[in-house]
Amino acid sequence: MIKNYITGQVAMKAAQMASLSYADIVTDHDPDDGDHVVPGELRRFLARLRLLHGVPFSYLVPDADLLPIESIRFFYIDRAWTDALVQGALSVGTISSTDRAQLEAVYPHIRGEVDETERTVRTPQREDTLKGPGGTITGFVMRSRAVSGWPNLHVRAYARDLLKDDALTTEAESHPDRMKVLRMERLAPAVLLVLFDGVPAVVHIEEPRQGIQFGVRLDADAPGGPRRAKVHMRHNGTGALVPPEDDVNDTNSVDVPFRQNAPGVINLHELRKRLAARAPGVTGGALQPNEFALQMLLFPYRQVFGDPKSPDETKKFYALDQFKATVSLVAWKSTVAAKVNP
Repeated sequence: MIKNYITGQVAMKAAQMASLSYADIVTDHDPDDGDHVVPGELRRFLARLRLLHGVPFSYLVPDADLLPIESIRFFYIDRAWTDALVQGALSVGTISSTDRAQLEAVYPHIRGEVDETERTVRTPQREDTLKGPGGTITGFVMRSRAVSGWPNLHVRAYARDLLKDDALTTEAESHPDRMKVLRMERLAPAVLLVLFDGVPAVVHIEEPRQGIQFGVRLDADAPGGPRRAKVHMRHNGTGALVPPEDDVNDTNSVDVPFRQNAPGVINLHELRKRLAARAPGVTGGALQPNEFALQMLLFPYRQVFGDPKSPDETKKFYALDQFKATVSLVAWKSTVAAKVNP
């Protein structure tokens, strides 16, 4: 018995010593992304697992009441949890104590390479590949008709945001002020999951910029409800918005007239007359069809999560934007008990 125990200790020690030189023995060249210790197929599988691919949705949102209709939930991912998920997948191939000892010695190499591979699971064209140790992963789950109505929604996250709300951006995801999107996927027709590489200060979600769009700006805060709307006027000669560009008020816009007994139907003839009377640069007292189209031009809607009027010109989240539980523990326990024991 003592002899077998000593022999086992020696074998375990030998396995651990051999594992220390594992990287030098098995390093191979991947034509896609260079030299690695972990085979590419396994490395990408573990990276996708880190990004919650294949994880049942009930593990992410345990109850539908936590994600009601027309809602969005921001979150952090616990690295300890996803590392345990990776270790659990790797443990399938360990049978003996020696196998587990080897895996423990090799795991630092695996973890470092999976950290880098996380950034390559989703790789936009013509962008630099980000490298380095894995950092904090954040994201959101959104349940909305906008997800099903516009399958190609644009999502951008920024560490700092100096963009105007209607401005386009040319900064790549590898730019220091912009967060890389690690995963963006529709889990259901109306449910969108997005993961970011870092903690953003502001998030933009906007309609696809495809073709030319026309419309009006709803004035939901005005008396009369959602049928109140305005058109932000443009200079008829240049197409520039009448300042201030980021705010719609009575001085730079006209009220949208609606037809009688037809809720939501715009009276275009009357609206054209109002724009011709007030829009700068109009000649002849009337708008030509192409000039009317210019006035009605509307950029795709962009929802900004953060503070768009931050005094230091960086858009940061208010404390009130953070998720707060609104259901008491007692009520929640009774709800769960009713579903478990109907």
